[in-house]
Amino acid sequence: MNDVPVVIWCGGKGTRMREETEYKPKPMVEIGGKPILWHIMKIYSHYGFHNFVLALGYKGNMIREYFANYDLMNSNVTLKLGSKEQVVPLGGHDERDWNITLVDTGQEAMTGARLKRVQKYVGNGTFMATYGDAITDENMKTLFDFHKKQQKQGKIATITGIHPTSRFGEMQIENDTVMSFVEKPKLKAWVNGGFYVLEQDIFDYLDNSDDCIFEKKPLEKLTTDRKLSIYKHEGLWHSMDTYRDALDLNELWAKNAPWKVWR
Repeated sequence: MNDVPVVIWCGGKGTRMREETEYKPKPMVEIGGKPILWHIMKIYSHYGFHNFVLALGYKGNMIREYFANYDLMNSNVTLKLGSKEQVVPLGGHDERDWNITLVDTGQEAMTGARLKRVQKYVGNGTFMATYGDAITDENMKTLFDFHKKQQKQGKIATITGIHPTSRFGEMQIENDTVMSFVEKPKLKAWVNGGFYVLEQDIFDYLDNSDDCIFEKKPLEKLTTDRKLSIYKHEGLWHSMDTYRDALDLNELWAKNAPWKVWR
């Protein structure tokens, strides 16, 4: 799986969590001292996907700097100073097999435009894609294999369906009496969980204009053409849409971090 690219959208401004994103891009908001982007990449890497294409936008230079200095900040190193400074890693992290391509896809571009603009970096075959603000305990190898079976039936895209947790409590009532109260129940409907497997034909559904939104006309057209399949994931999924979400994820990390499949 080393050569299968994973595109990660990293360009949004995260306007609903200004407490953090006023100073950093949303994928750099930390869970347990590491950016959520790192957690997402660790999940994919655990299942053998090590080739990442990061579609940068808002404050993208912070993501560039993070990975440019990754060995220095996450390893024991020997520094060789002089006319040709060198950083010689001595070990200390497990991400040495990661291949990361950082692509500036524009400050104002929507998700469809960003995907279109990384086309030349994803090769000629099947690739994966996700957003830089949600984690899961989904088995990415199983997702990929499911898609390949669907591809034989003419599908060019697979979307992960999840049951998100409601932000509101649910009451069970009889007549005018509240019988029980469930805090943050899971919704019964299937919702787009944002973990995709895509074929090259997907680029025929996109254009390069900033306002091309992947989740709107492209996905709607795929649905009309019956080219979109769904992989149903019943396990953990958690987005980071708000500052409260960031606090919840950090609390989960401190307890048991169910998405930490790389233990």
